[in-house]
Amino acid sequence: MTTVRAAITQTTWTGDKESMLDKHEQFARDAAAQGAQVICFQELFYGPYFGITQDKKYYDYAEPVDGPIVTRFAALAKELGMVMVLPIYEEQQTGVYYNTAVVVDADGTVLGSYRKNHIPHVEKFWEKFYFRPGNLGYPVWDTAVGKIGVIICYDRHFPEAWRELGLNGAHLAFNPNATKPGLSNRLWEVEGPAAAVANGYFVLQPNRVGLEDNEYGDQAVNFYGTSNVIDPRGNFVGERGSGEHEELLIRDLDMNLVREMRDDWQFYRDRRPDTYGEISAP
Repeated sequence: MTTVRAAITQTTWTGDKESMLDKHEQFARDAAAQGAQVICFQELFYGPYFGITQDKKYYDYAEPVDGPIVTRFAALAKELGMVMVLPIYEEQQTGVYYNTAVVVDADGTVLGSYRKNHIPHVEKFWEKFYFRPGNLGYPVWDTAVGKIGVIICYDRHFPEAWRELGLNGAHLAFNPNATKPGLSNRLWEVEGPAAAVANGYFVLQPNRVGLEDNEYGDQAVNFYGTSNVIDPRGNFVGERGSGEHEELLIRDLDMNLVREMRDDWQFYRDRRPDTYGEISAP
């Protein structure tokens, strides 16, 4: 497939789970109507970003990967003929929860899951309260739009995670986020392009947008959106998303660029894993 039409989305918390699910179903339908073949939603797409507090009530947002949300969107993927990346709050068993992305192929088949490996625990990102670290590695799936992998939000600060996706064969790397102003602003500008260049693949980064004060009042953070798609040479494909408003971004990806970049820059040929002992040292 030479050209893939991809969609990513950004929105804020509406105030209830059902309207969030309906909103994202409509995003998918709108994207399909515009010819999109794959879509990825933001981190923890159907709830608030509850990591800004530590409250057991948010455990209720977790459900199994074969639960009603994935079942609903897998049926939608089949109906629309669209690959979907679904970032959910996974209940593996009672009391064991993960920050997970489920990958569904265009025929509705659930191909598998990625569990966020790097879990932050800093002011208003109290994620260790909610999630165990991932234990599924960095899988890559062969889908109707090609080979795709996923890392989630904080994972993007670790170049090893991006490289694992490349070594496992990814041509499209999705990175759903809940990222707010502060220390991350400059990193948000450079990490995606750097990862795309270093690994010779497309990077697609949906991010939350707006203030979730309907949930957290004065504690709310203002997510800065600016979701983006980056080609293997580190260039943005089209404009970045709004910094203030909900948006559906649809971009055409010339998949020939993956081979062109990797042939021009032989990073995979010239890498020296035999010299990188400290990288994997505990």
